[in-house]
Amino acid sequence: MAHGRGRRGAEYSEFWPGYVDVLSTLLLVMTFLMSIFMLAQFFATQEVTGKDTALKRLNLQIAELTNLLSLEKGRTKQAEDELAALQATLASLQEENQKLSGSALSGDEAAKLAQGKIVSLTEDLENQKDISSEALAKIDLLNQQILALRRQIAALNDALEASEAKDRQSQDRIKDLGERLNAALARQVQELKRYRSDFFGRLRELLAGRKDIRVVGDRFVFQSEVLFPSGSADMSVEGLAAMDQLASAIKELERQIPSEIDWALQVDGHTDIQPIATAQFPSNWELSTARAISVVRYLVSRGVSPKRLVAAGYGEFAPIETSQDLESMRKNRRIELKLTNR
Repeated sequence: MAHGRGRRGAEYSEFWPGYVDVLSTLLLVMTFLMSIFMLAQFFATQEVTGKDTALKRLNLQIAELTNLLSLEKGRTKQAEDELAALQATLASLQEENQKLSGSALSGDEAAKLAQGKIVSLTEDLENQKDISSEALAKIDLLNQQILALRRQIAALNDALEASEAKDRQSQDRIKDLGERLNAALARQVQELKRYRSDFFGRLRELLAGRKDIRVVGDRFVFQSEVLFPSGSADMSVEGLAAMDQLASAIKELERQIPSEIDWALQVDGHTDIQPIATAQFPSNWELSTARAISVVRYLVSRGVSPKRLVAAGYGEFAPIETSQDLESMRKNRRIELKLTNR
């Protein structure tokens, strides 16, 4: 159960939490941009990989067709050589037949034999002519197929170049967007710092003389006993008065900050390490969260926009002091207010 007493402790660093928040916000923006960049790279890689696969397949087909063309050309050359040889043999036989026909010593059998050879060679010659014509037709078909494949490769190369150009344009746009987002974020952070300074200055004026309420870094810290009785999330009369002053300062802040800056006042509840186990609050989680929500609800009832408020409970897990003496535990029991970007 939360309770405490003692002396006022040393305040922790004035600037470090604000610096951490700015870095955290920038890190989130950069993570978002990197995610967009990785997605664009992924889709571009998929597209290029598909085109590369198609190019490889077409190149293999061209290689196969080229081999077939070489074979057909070889066969055609062989057929032409055989045709020339047969034509020479036919001419020789025709000459021999003429000699035999004009010779007195030649008989009918010699003439028939020569004529048979001529017929056989003539048939072989016709067959070779058919084979040669078929080979030429195959070569012509292969040339047409190779030409069509080369056209497909040229089209794929054009598409690949267009895809690469598009990818470069996308990367340039992403880079430009990231630079503009970083510049806009930096401007908003600087503006919010100025309004935070004015806001905390106004709170100092309203709560002047309160030793149990102080500004630490970028946070306004209320000791829990200022606002709540021990072990309770119902604000005390003294706490309600402090919240009235806080509500006035927040409403004044709402009128000053430009609408394009998306800001919020975060209310954080913290407890010490002393355990609590009641029907209403089974643990310090419930107690710290209930106290933060109680503050937010009261501020809303006093006219603060709920869109500008955030409640969070940290239990005993975000202490200011790590020691376990009474004074350290008193410091850890607190409500913190922080003006931040959403």
